[in-house]
Amino acid sequence: MKIRQLFDYDTWTYSYLIWDEETKEAAVIDTVQEQVERDLQHIQQLGLKVKYLLETHIHADHITGAGPIRKQTAAKIVIHKNSGSECADILAEEGDTFLLGKQIISVLHTPGHTDNDITYLIEGAAFTGDSLLVRDCGRTDFQLGSNEAMYHSLTQKLFSLPTDTRVFPAHDYKGFSESTIGEEMNFNVRVGDQKTFQDFSTIMDGLNLPSPRKIHIAVPGNMRCGDLDD
Repeated sequence: MKIRQLFDYDTWTYSYLIWDEETKEAAVIDTVQEQVERDLQHIQQLGLKVKYLLETHIHADHITGAGPIRKQTAAKIVIHKNSGSECADILAEEGDTFLLGKQIISVLHTPGHTDNDITYLIEGAAFTGDSLLVRDCGRTDFQLGSNEAMYHSLTQKLFSLPTDTRVFPAHDYKGFSESTIGEEMNFNVRVGDQKTFQDFSTIMDGLNLPSPRKIHIAVPGNMRCGDLDD
C-alpha cells in the first residue's frame, strides 16, 4: 500500500491519497475543497482509480472536496452513520471494511471530538482524523464532543493497536507529519504516560479554544459533501 500525504496550509489539514500498487485502486481521506484540482491532478498523473472518498468526521474548520471529486471519479463518499449525512454514499459503522485491490481498510469508531469520528486502519497504519493528533488530540467542546468518549477512544481503542502502528492525523499545528501508537502512549501531552481520566478531563476543560473561523460555513457545507452549487 502506498501512502501520499498532502497538506492544506490555510487550515493545517492533512489529506491522504492511498492506493494498491498492483490494481491502482485508490482512496482519498479528508479532502479539502480548495485543493480539489491539486488532488485530481495527482490522481491523474499517478494513473489511479479512486474508489472511495473517506471522511473521518464532519469537519468544522474546512469544507470537504469529496463531492466535487466524486463528480469527476464516481468514487463513493464514506462517513460514519452518526453524521446523519444525506449526501454520502456509505454510512459506515465500526467493523465495516472496504477493499483497494487486496488491501483491507477497516473502520474503527473513535468518537470524542464529534460523535461521528472514524479512524481508518490499513496495513500497519491508522488514519486518526481529529481523534489522535501527534502529541495531542482533538478538542471535545462542540459537535457532540465528549471527554469521556475521547478518553475511551484513545486509551481503550487506539492505544490497543500494535505500538508500531503508524499514526497519520488530520491536522498538525506544530510541524509534525506522523507518529506511532507507541510514541503517543508515552509522549502525548493530553493522554500519554498513563494519564488518568481526571488528568485528561482537567486538561481538556482548561483549553478555552476559540471556535474555528469557518465553522458556520464548514459544518453545513460538509453536510452537503462540499457540493455547494447543488
